[in-house]
Amino acid sequence: MGFVKEKFIKLIRALYLITAESLTFLHVYFKKTLMRRLQMLQKIHHGSRCCQPAFHGYLIMQIDEDATVGIEAFSRIVPAVPIIADVIISDYIFEFLTASTGGRLQFSTFEKYLSGLERAVRKLKSQSESSLLSSQRSGRGERVLEVDGTVTTQPVLQHVGISTWPGRLTLTDHAMYFEALRVVSYDKPTVYELADDLKQFVKPELTGPWGTRLFDKAFLYKSVSLSDAIVMELPELKGHARRDYWLAIIREILYAHRFIRKFQITGVERDEILLKTIFGILRVQALKDISSAIPLSFEAGLMFNVCDQLPGGDRILETIATRSTTRELDRNSNTMSTSGMYSISASTMASSLGFVFGTSSNVPNKSGIIVGDVSVGELTPLEKAVKESRSNYKMVTNAQAAVDGVKVEGIDTNLAVMKELIFPVTELGNRLVKLFYWEEPVKSLAFCLVFTYVIYMGWFSYVLALLLAFLALFMMVTRCCSRGRPVDEFKVTAPPPMNTMEQLLAVQNAISQAEELIQDGNVVLLKLRGLLLSIFPQASDRFAVALGMSAVFVAFVPIRFVVLLVFLEEFTKYSPMRRSSTERWNRRLREWWFSIPAAPIVLEKLKEDKKKK
Repeated sequence: MGFVKEKFIKLIRALYLITAESLTFLHVYFKKTLMRRLQMLQKIHHGSRCCQPAFHGYLIMQIDEDATVGIEAFSRIVPAVPIIADVIISDYIFEFLTASTGGRLQFSTFEKYLSGLERAVRKLKSQSESSLLSSQRSGRGERVLEVDGTVTTQPVLQHVGISTWPGRLTLTDHAMYFEALRVVSYDKPTVYELADDLKQFVKPELTGPWGTRLFDKAFLYKSVSLSDAIVMELPELKGHARRDYWLAIIREILYAHRFIRKFQITGVERDEILLKTIFGILRVQALKDISSAIPLSFEAGLMFNVCDQLPGGDRILETIATRSTTRELDRNSNTMSTSGMYSISASTMASSLGFVFGTSSNVPNKSGIIVGDVSVGELTPLEKAVKESRSNYKMVTNAQAAVDGVKVEGIDTNLAVMKELIFPVTELGNRLVKLFYWEEPVKSLAFCLVFTYVIYMGWFSYVLALLLAFLALFMMVTRCCSRGRPVDEFKVTAPPPMNTMEQLLAVQNAISQAEELIQDGNVVLLKLRGLLLSIFPQASDRFAVALGMSAVFVAFVPIRFVVLLVFLEEFTKYSPMRRSSTERWNRRLREWWFSIPAAPIVLEKLKEDKKKK
């Protein structure tokens, strides 16, 4: 066991030393050696997670040049290279790269991915080293991650109010900049902060000519520092992939800074978090250039976007924050990990790629950041949190697929389904109504006596607890009896089909009924307002006397007897002995209520300021 573990440690350390040189050298090395070692590790991983001695023979196996690797080997080794993948999104990168190869990663596909990373790194360096926004970025050392709108055939349009301006949109690791295009030059850039706590939010938005909402190709940015929200439109011939890409990377920067503020991460670890965010955006840029059998989901390739969507993503972020704090303490005390494994940090990786980041990138790193993402023979807390969240996410996805599968179209069909689903409740309600109106006197009398005794003895809470226990027992018995059997489908009789005009008339009737209900509710509220404010003294006096008597009764009579008297009053008022008197009192009450006029109201229309700003 010690021999095998020592070989693994030497393998991982060798990979770290290689990645510290440059991405280009890793590219060449991967072609010759890394694919073989990934497959070797995968076969050992299938044999035993604890690296038993019986499997040391795999270390000397000969692997073909066309060998492929699976997801387990990929997710255990590749996260050791910060720019290629991390633990959170490595599974998605593998699924995207192997969508057309049956879940096995071929070297030719991975080579395209590495080449795309090289191009993304060169693009990042050229953009950040240019004079673009140099005066605004000099204080914080920002890196320019993406620029759009420089090509006339793909403009970026900024909408503020009713004004629209074409221009150039730039995203850095701290803010978003827009430069309006003039005749031959750009205006001074407008800054939209992503790093500060300004209650910002970004969401998809519809745009169109003259304020219409027709095209789903824009995003909206709003913060407390802006009086009006701004809308950035990224038009394209079909689809909205361009907008989705920008929306995802902007949210990634925004979520990263929220994470830093929430967990108060500073110093080297703050630079590490921002660099991992930048690496995630570079990975998405590399994946954009690769054709796949599945469409590229930009959010699924970005760490903080994934944590925002995954069930339990907050626990993943807490694990990352805990690791960051622990590594900062270890760095300050010059301690070493008990596992004996080291990984190159994102800051060191950035330096090896040829650019310096932040204020702490030059801090000496004698042996690298202690590994927390990968470990030999066991799963780290971060890997456990990610696996648990992805397992829960699969359950949520399956449940959502089942929900989408039972959705039906048409108002009449949905009403028919709802009617069948609530049939047990409506049937129970009909039976209670029959008891309430004493249509079957014997059953009504028995029900009244039983509930009177329960309320008098104060057993109502026990009855409720017994009902909940019965429901739980019913569910458990049903589960045990139906284990291994297919779920019975819920059958609904479909109503006769309705044409478009009939459906429109049904919607109009439903709206009219809803309007009538709202009107009746407003009338009740206005009458109560008139009673409370004594706008109509005679009715208000009677109402006040009734409230006063009720207050005295509730104050001096125990609440149990109050509930009992209310139950007997309401349940027995339609009994054969009290039916005639109840009808008489109801008539008098309605006459009194109808005699109360509603409090007057006046509708005032706001004067709209149509002046152009």
